[in-house]
This record gives sequence, structure tokens and C-alpha cells, in this order.
Amino acid sequence: MNGLTGTRRLASPVRLTLGKQSGTDIDGAWWPHTASVAGELPELVGALHRSLGEVVDIRINWSAAEAQLDLNSIVTGNRWPSAAPASRPRLMAVAGRHECVKLLVIPCKTSIALGALVMRCAAGMPVAETVRRTPLFETAECVLRVAQTESASWSGRMRDTPV
Repeated sequence: MNGLTGTRRLASPVRLTLGKQSGTDIDGAWWPHTASVAGELPELVGALHRSLGEVVDIRINWSAAEAQLDLNSIVTGNRWPSAAPASRPRLMAVAGRHECVKLLVIPCKTSIALGALVMRCAAGMPVAETVRRTPLFETAECVLRVAQTESASWSGRMRDTPV
């Protein structure tokens, strides 16, 4: 049981976006403030509780030994090769009693401009036309495409994993 009885006021609010509908390859994004994902997990669960109901399962597609993608280096010109990137985007599947979502986990050190744009794209939120014509938007779309590909692949592997 989550034990959620009220809301907590956080010094750093949870950075989370969710699309209007769940069930896609990527339903939204979570952008932790620190590299300590486990330390911020209770706040994420609290934020998702209203949408999903009691959180009953969380799955991730990475291990502690895997390096995180550096999204900022992609913007500065080090584009991904046409093959899969050396490190994959981090994804988190969160199942609640009422619904399940798949989140792209944005690395905490991502610049504010890029992180905010990736969050908007991951949730299918509108982006101004002037922003759409920038390298930053191109990078955000690229990150989302790679995450969607990883998500589709990961979903197939998750079906074979017992709960």
C-alpha cells in the first residue's frame, strides 16, 4: 500500500508529464532532480497515485552498471549514429490499480531547455512553431524516437518476464 493520506510540499516539485491517453510506447516523462532515482521515487509514486491508483509495480529497463545518455552532447553536434546508441534511453513502466504508464526518464543533468522540451514531446504536448524549427527541437524529437523504439523492444521482452 502506498500509505498516501495527503500531499507533501516539496522543495523541488516532481518534474512529470503525462499524455492525455496511456498505452502508447511512451506515455510521458519523468525528470529527476538528482542521480538518486531511488531517493526521488516516493515523490513520483505520490504524483502518479491520482492518475494510476495505488502503484503496484514498477519496472525499469536499465541496470546500475549502464551509463546514462548525455542528451546535452547530442545538441552540441555529437548526433547518434544511424545504428542504436551505445547507451539506451532509460524507461520506467509504472502500473497502478487503474492504469499503467511508460515513462521516459530524462537524465538529471540535462539542460533545462532540452529537458523541458523532451518532457513536452514525450507527453504529446503542443510546441510553438518557432521552437519546432530549432536544433533543440530536432534533438528532443530524436530522443523521443529512440525512446519509442526502445520501448517497443522492451515491451516485447517484458511480456516474457513473470511478475
